[in-house]
Amino acid sequence: MKILVAFTMLFFLSASSIFSQNSDKKGFALLELYTSEGCSSCPPADELLGKIQNEYQDKNVYVLAYHVDYWDKQGWKDIFSNASYTQRQYDYAQFLGKEPIYTPQVIINGKSDYIGSQETSLRNGIKSALSKPSAVDLSLDTKQQNDKLTLNYSINGAFKNSHLLVAVVQKSAKSNVKRGENAHRVLSHFQIVQRLQTIDLKTAKGSSIITLPKNFNSQDFEVVGFVQDMKSGAILGVKRA
Repeated sequence: MKILVAFTMLFFLSASSIFSQNSDKKGFALLELYTSEGCSSCPPADELLGKIQNEYQDKNVYVLAYHVDYWDKQGWKDIFSNASYTQRQYDYAQFLGKEPIYTPQVIINGKSDYIGSQETSLRNGIKSALSKPSAVDLSLDTKQQNDKLTLNYSINGAFKNSHLLVAVVQKSAKSNVKRGENAHRVLSHFQIVQRLQTIDLKTAKGSSIITLPKNFNSQDFEVVGFVQDMKSGAILGVKRA
């Protein structure tokens, strides 16, 4: 009887270990939206991504909205725009072999792109992404001191040729647009990337200092880290700090 009990306990411990390993690398969907306040086609995409973020907030689905700057000379300068986000979109055009760039564009897990306002296609993309296990398991731990954030990270899995990117994200905002294609409209934004810091991965564990936006607070902002293969553009793993 003792042997049987011991065997049964060993079986359940082994099964638990296997389940834990599999759940650590469960599927995820990182949606990167390229948008602008100067683009009349973008507000529906912003609203849709906000809806998806709210719907999947407890799931392994993450939304990042990058406001590009190439619309800024069309009558209205987007207050959230950043030239480095435009460059990131150009980098994806090279990875995916798809040019020219456009808004609103959504890229899922660095592997496929979608028109940001097409809900059915996006949901199918999310479903497909969640069905595939992540290549790495990422752990993040943060500690804030004034306007600095100390980030400690740990990666389990192969991450050769990869970087860790850390996004400081404002969860929501509204803008009163006075000129351009969206003139006289109040636009709602979600998951706005306010900072994006790149860490060159040389070891599986490390730390970095992140400079926070002046208006940062833990209620209205969050920090999302993800590992990206810089040869293919594929996202290997993602975690909310």
